[in-house]
Amino acid sequence: MNFAIIGATGNVGRKTIEVLEKSKIEIDNLFLVASEKSAGQKLVFKKKEIIVQQLEKYDFSKAEITIFAAGSEIAKNWAPKASKKTIVIDNSKYFRMDKDVPLVVPEVNSKDLGIHKNIIANPNCSTIQLMLPLKPLHDKYKIKRVVVSTYQGVSGAGKASVDELFSQTKDHLDGKKIESKNFTKQIAFNLIPHIDSFVEDGYTKEEWKMENETKKILDEKISLTATCVRVPVKTSHAESVNIEFENEYDLENVKKILENAPGCKVIDENKDGGYITPMEAEGDYLTFISRIRKDHSNKKALNIWVVSDNLLKGAALNTVQIAECLIKKNKK
Repeated sequence: MNFAIIGATGNVGRKTIEVLEKSKIEIDNLFLVASEKSAGQKLVFKKKEIIVQQLEKYDFSKAEITIFAAGSEIAKNWAPKASKKTIVIDNSKYFRMDKDVPLVVPEVNSKDLGIHKNIIANPNCSTIQLMLPLKPLHDKYKIKRVVVSTYQGVSGAGKASVDELFSQTKDHLDGKKIESKNFTKQIAFNLIPHIDSFVEDGYTKEEWKMENETKKILDEKISLTATCVRVPVKTSHAESVNIEFENEYDLENVKKILENAPGCKVIDENKDGGYITPMEAEGDYLTFISRIRKDHSNKKALNIWVVSDNLLKGAALNTVQIAECLIKKNKK
């Protein structure tokens, strides 16, 4: 089987190459594609150098599956053309709420891959990690409402934003004046309660995405409200989640459900360090769940802490898992 990655030289593109290299997918040829500026670069896949091709000159019929890791504008302009010749798995937000495009987290709704028109959307990074614990809990107890606050690493905003965190940190420690280029305020030693642009009612698009993607993936009846915050962390997103069920629940049973949730690992000890932080989740395929406890203000509600690498499960890993599901379905 042949694969292609559009946007191969970016953060998510490079992570996708790493994940594909570790996957069990048998790849005959991997085509790496990027903008004219990046064309000609050499990237390594399975000890072989691959020259990056220019998007405008690339033939989409070369690969059976093509992963887009290049943003909404590229997806808008190129994915429909590509889908006539290859199956597209798109990382951008462009197709996520299209009713004809499945929005998939394999552990949660792989059945939605049964009907697609050669375009499949990868959900938002903060939504993906949230779906993993919510799905089995919803199956057992029926979730009524979710309140989530996110603490999102800067790598979710691209390489330039990571570079800015590092440069601002140095400038701050050196007592120099801070200039913000990629963020609305200083990110070093700070928190910014603003991710993506503002929409109606004072919410941001990131918050809107979490609400509406949850409904599309899991259940239209679930009410969700989010506050999304950018934090001075390089990689991984953390989420403080309050889950209200329709009825009362058993805490020990909840813990067992989460311990068996696909793609998850529970690290939940009531002692110093008995939980997972973003730094520890970086580079790991698993989504970690900690601080599992009853909400004392509501007998039907639960609090949990969820941490995951946003470049892996939040992006590259999830797209490769979608590809694995497609290949498995085609073999049946």
